[in-house]
Amino acid sequence: MSSVAFRFFSPVLVAMATAGVAAAQPPSSTSAARDGAAGEARPSSALATAVVAAARDGTRAAYEGTVQAVRQTVLAAQVPGAVVDLRVKPGDAVEAGQVLVRLDAREAQQAAAASAAQVQAARAAQEAATREYERQKQLFEKRYISQAALERAEAQYKAAQAQAAAMMASAQAATTQSGYYVVKAPYAGVIAEVPVVLGDMAMPGRPLVTLYDPARMRVSVPLPQGVASRWSADTTASIEIPGLPAERVAPVAAELLPAVDPSTHTQELRLTLPAGLAVRPGSFARVWLPLGAQGDRSAAALLVPAQAVVRRAELTGVYVLSPEGRPLLRQVRLGRRIGDQVEVLSGVSAGERVVLDAQAASRVR
Repeated sequence: MSSVAFRFFSPVLVAMATAGVAAAQPPSSTSAARDGAAGEARPSSALATAVVAAARDGTRAAYEGTVQAVRQTVLAAQVPGAVVDLRVKPGDAVEAGQVLVRLDAREAQQAAAASAAQVQAARAAQEAATREYERQKQLFEKRYISQAALERAEAQYKAAQAQAAAMMASAQAATTQSGYYVVKAPYAGVIAEVPVVLGDMAMPGRPLVTLYDPARMRVSVPLPQGVASRWSADTTASIEIPGLPAERVAPVAAELLPAVDPSTHTQELRLTLPAGLAVRPGSFARVWLPLGAQGDRSAAALLVPAQAVVRRAELTGVYVLSPEGRPLLRQVRLGRRIGDQVEVLSGVSAGERVVLDAQAASRVR
């Protein structure tokens, strides 16, 4: 009897014991991880944010440029020939009309001499035809020859005259051709590059000497379209060139080219430097431009803290707080960095709030 009762109540006792053991055990690792993840995600109200603000008056951004010569010429060969005389080297100062390079012109000189001899022969034939024509006219006046004979003499005279003119033109062309074998400086300047040596074969179009005028220099800087659209004639710019005594110099003239580079989507800004600066073409230059006009907030650049920018593969963005207070990742296009802030060309509006801690914003669900 007692044995039967024990077997009847044993399932109840086992269930009670199992429940007690389960209550005594610690939470499982899965539930603990879930609770921990929920504890890490901070509410959006606790995220540190910053307001997208327009650039302050007087805030300036730097854009990298290159020093160029306003007048720079690449002198190339017009005729083929070996370089037989090289009179300059890089860095030499030359005067206008100074001989820089001579090519082997013996063949051209011989052709010019042959043309000169042909001119002499043509002139002699012209003189003979002229005298014959004068005699024929006198005979015609005395009725010794016919009208046809006079006309033949006149035709021979005109043909000889035309032949002499053609020979003279050919001789002048040969002389001009021989002048191509001597390369002279078109203006006073400094030799920047000499890519040939004695004995090299010069071909038409091959550069021989690069010359520039150091009296007229400028800085070329590519500007993003957003910055170029805010450029005006009264925009104040300053130029910083390493090595100059002055920290910054003001340009004497500025020109924004209308064409946009399709590969970089930039416009070239040319700033003419004051005369007398010891700069060379190709030198690095930094151009400082104001980000926004005085009192013009619609044209002012937008700035966000650099730490708020998120870069994931090819995506560049920031977390922007929605009206409900939730951080939303938004793609942006950035401009220049100014201190601890960065210019935003598109993607956000003034007054919006961006999250400073991108990792914390990504955990908010």
